[in-house]
Amino acid sequence: MPVRKIPKNHLVVTGSFASRKNDQMDGFESLLEKEYMLLLDFDEHVERFEAQPVTIPVPGIPKGYTPDVLVYFRTNPNSGDIRKPLLTEVKHTDDLKRNAEKYASKFAAAEQYALENNWEFRVTTQNDIRIPRLANIKFLREYRNIEPSAEDTARLIRLAKNLGGTATPAALLEQLVVNVDDQLHWLPVIWHSILTRELIADLDKPLDHETILRLRQDIL
Repeated sequence: MPVRKIPKNHLVVTGSFASRKNDQMDGFESLLEKEYMLLLDFDEHVERFEAQPVTIPVPGIPKGYTPDVLVYFRTNPNSGDIRKPLLTEVKHTDDLKRNAEKYASKFAAAEQYALENNWEFRVTTQNDIRIPRLANIKFLREYRNIEPSAEDTARLIRLAKNLGGTATPAALLEQLVVNVDDQLHWLPVIWHSILTRELIADLDKPLDHETILRLRQDIL
């Protein structure tokens, strides 16, 4: 539950983000913050996250300081370890430089608060957020409302298996497409299968027709 209601602001983009993980609307105060939430929502290592999670007392600041997001992580299936929750502020680097003195006491208080709660605190910038993964997620998200038939999904998976469990969109289309209408039909099915992780792609690299795709391990 957010401890602070985000006010409307005519100078920056504010609004609500529909999170799949949190099953609720999460408020954001900037486009950069919204983009960060999108990354978190599609990060398989993230269990859930909270917007405006806690207000931290700061000497000389009557309303205290409310960081943007608190992130909780899943258990590592290989080691059994769980990363500490991450308390983070989302800011542009220009803003950080311009207002370094203003933020210093707030960030120091947040670091101490995180330490006392066995959390981490750090500032997240556009350099962490506006990466190829974000562009790929924005692209794939356009296909989230597509509902491929069970027959189409089964055919796509069967074809990927016949190709050894690894293929590119181009290789799949070569087997599926006879005419232009076929391509218009099958390409969205492929992108949707990447979004739903039946087909796994490296989202840290730009997606294209030559991207290497592999079947999810439990499907092989």
